[in-house]
Amino acid sequence: MKTTELRNKDVAGLQTEIKELQRAHFGLRMQKATQQISNTATLRIARRDIARAKTILVEKQSAETSAK
Repeated sequence: MKTTELRNKDVAGLQTEIKELQRAHFGLRMQKATQQISNTATLRIARRDIARAKTILVEKQSAETSAK
């Protein structure tokens, strides 16, 4: 997911997006454990997407608290 798409979402939208990404990452981990996954690079991509979304969420939350 691109950062521009994430930056357009609000805090609640980012939180739901993180939950969805974590579910997808869990599914990929289970596929890896049962040796059903063919491209293991998707695990790394999913992990980085989660980290990217969490970073933007923290930025937005800190911007909200500093604006108050």
